[in-house]
Amino acid sequence: MARRLRPVGLDFIEDAPVRLAFAAVAAAPPEAVYQALADEVEGWPHWFRAVTLARPTHGGAGREIKLMGGVRFQETVMAADPEQRYAYRVDETNAPGVRALLEEWRLTPAGSGTHVRWTFAADGPAPFRLALMSFRPGLGHSFRTAVRTLDGRLTARRAADQ
Repeated sequence: MARRLRPVGLDFIEDAPVRLAFAAVAAAPPEAVYQALADEVEGWPHWFRAVTLARPTHGGAGREIKLMGGVRFQETVMAADPEQRYAYRVDETNAPGVRALLEEWRLTPAGSGTHVRWTFAADGPAPFRLALMSFRPGLGHSFRTAVRTLDGRLTARRAADQ
């Protein structure tokens, strides 16, 4: 059963009780990475293995996400700064324990590519926070694999366009 989470603002990314941050470098430029994140939401399942469905809602102001294992999220896009940042807050989920959740993707030029930083900010009771910390290695692996896969897709797209 889906339940509403506590609404949080962008400052939650800095003061959440649990903050997990991961980084990777993509050869693709920031504009291509941003486009895949923010403008091509329905493409997420093609490069982020844990995502089985992604679609924009409310004219692009929200997202519906389904993950492997049946977890569902209804989200509000909190920041869509082209080539710099894409952030969203989970408003409703069927995931147990979580009280608040905000994710942010920061994009910084890195030579001809992009430094990608994903921050996962969450709150919940102590058992949830402890469990989330134990998932850190898996989340990091999932993120790095997703960025590599996305980068491969963007590289292939650039080659086909040339």
